[in-house]
Amino acid sequence: MPHATEPAPRLRAPPLACDAHFHVFGPAARYPAGGVNETLRYAPPLAPLADYLALAEVMGFTRFVFVQPSAYGRDNACMLDAMREVGTARCRGIVDVDENAPDALLGALDALGVRGVRINVSPVKPPEPGFAQTMQPRIARLDARCHELGWHLDFLGPGWLTEELMPIWAKMRCPYSIAHMGMFRAAAGPGQGGFRRLIEMLRHGDGRAWVKLTGVYRMATAPTYADAAPMAHALIAAAPNRLIWGSDYPHLSFADQVGSVQLFNLLADWADAETRRKILVDNPAALFGF
Repeated sequence: MPHATEPAPRLRAPPLACDAHFHVFGPAARYPAGGVNETLRYAPPLAPLADYLALAEVMGFTRFVFVQPSAYGRDNACMLDAMREVGTARCRGIVDVDENAPDALLGALDALGVRGVRINVSPVKPPEPGFAQTMQPRIARLDARCHELGWHLDFLGPGWLTEELMPIWAKMRCPYSIAHMGMFRAAAGPGQGGFRRLIEMLRHGDGRAWVKLTGVYRMATAPTYADAAPMAHALIAAAPNRLIWGSDYPHLSFADQVGSVQLFNLLADWADAETRRKILVDNPAALFGF
């Protein structure tokens, strides 16, 4: 949904607010889709930095965390070019890299403002018992390297995999973030087992876990996404200091159904002004080092 056709913001982001999860896509001739093309989950759109920044200004965001989209695989060039344009004073990045990438590459990425590595599994992947264990070697290697750099690991996957990964996360040393509220389906409500475990992990864990209030349209019901509210309220009640928000711009295969301002407006219903400041300013500053 182009931002010109979206509703007006119901709230203004506070000073130094951070959109902590979004993507940019450049011209295909300059930034071809990466990875194994036949496995792409969506056709990469044209979503340049200038368009995103115009939208961010409407909402009041002045800090940004770029997240590498799956369509580019481990070719982070488009995102890194955008980060260079914005500058390290105002942006950070989450890349996708091989777990055995050279130290020099990781050092160069750190200097650009990269602060984490994404581990991305299709959110519509059907249940495959034991799949988390197949991911464990890569996670363990990245955990060791991110711990040395002061980075974190950023996870996206379906709800069943979020639940499977919890014992692995408990053994990691570095912090980790979990996209889209863990991708637990809103229709099942906050009482579902995996989501309850997520809440308990936040409430009684060791302070390394962060949950992203992102991608609501992927796990809740259009057009209002009202069924996500009980889950958002449960997360806020349990751990307001462990939550961050991101627009998930440009919404990819959902772009004709939802827009960033519409999603931002949901925060007005979920949290009061003090809590919104934690979610939008204080928490991302702590995780990303602004």
